[in-house]
Amino acid sequence: MKAAVFAFSRQGCRTARRVYSFLSAGECRAYAAPRLCESGFSPIMQPSSPFYAEQFRWADALVFVGACGIAVRAIASHVKDKRTDPAVVCIDEQGRFVIPLLSGHIGGANRLAQELALKLSAQAVITTATDLNGRFSVDTWAAQQGYLIDSMEKAKAVSAAILERDIPLCSDLPLAELPPGVFAGEQGSLGISVGWSVQDPFEVTLHIIPRVLHIGIGCRRGTPARTISGAVDQVCAQNGIDIRAVKGISSIDLKSDESGLLDCCREHRWPLTFYSAQELESVQGSFSASAFVQSVTGVDNVCERAALARADRLLVRKTAIDGVTVAIAAENQEVRFG
Repeated sequence: MKAAVFAFSRQGCRTARRVYSFLSAGECRAYAAPRLCESGFSPIMQPSSPFYAEQFRWADALVFVGACGIAVRAIASHVKDKRTDPAVVCIDEQGRFVIPLLSGHIGGANRLAQELALKLSAQAVITTATDLNGRFSVDTWAAQQGYLIDSMEKAKAVSAAILERDIPLCSDLPLAELPPGVFAGEQGSLGISVGWSVQDPFEVTLHIIPRVLHIGIGCRRGTPARTISGAVDQVCAQNGIDIRAVKGISSIDLKSDESGLLDCCREHRWPLTFYSAQELESVQGSFSASAFVQSVTGVDNVCERAALARADRLLVRKTAIDGVTVAIAAENQEVRFG
């Protein structure tokens, strides 16, 4: 974690040093008012607005050791979106109270406040309603799991409703024991769907999207990136699959210099893995065998075997579009809430 710590008094600097020591396992910066600068601290630059803007862009967490008002004024003009704003925590100069001010859930400020409070022997002051009432916080959980939240507006609706009643949740993946506030179900006016399906099982559906899909691709030599991308889009659309659930692309090593495939993955920021014919041959399962593919590549099927190489079940079998073959497989990853 990248963190910046700010202090505004002598006592604050002493507390800030303790905080810095706890955060120094990551990349941490320490700042103090210019008149207080001592070894280990850099000055808080003036004018302060561009200085804090740069810290706001750089850091995953900002920790202010001083009054809440100082922290609020420092960050006020830089707050934009709870999905991207850093965690902001305020600690009094005596180190008695640790208060998450911004991005308590997605940014992890609540969790950071609790961790710092434990190390400082202080009191974490948590004010978010789901935490206070011991209810499931969907945005905190999704952020911790690295899952994509499809709609922040729907996430807000779920967080508000879950304070009043239990909310149904369904999943394309196996579920661990559910936390307080949700129950397994596929009907209702408002609910949560976890997985790759684009279907809306509820009247208002909050989609939480884990990246657990692997796409296997084969293609003719010289196939352009737009054709490969279009084939993937079409196969996903035909099968009701959210392309944002894609974790990576796989193919045979004969395609390792295929510029269209390389460009396609680069454009989408998809990790690309190549396997030898022998590695693909060792993948277990029932595949759409082709004598022609066997004669060219040394293995009876490329896309299905490549998709399943790092996954557990084949969702979409070999589909040919414009000289591109596409198959999709899913990891059988259990959805956990602990």
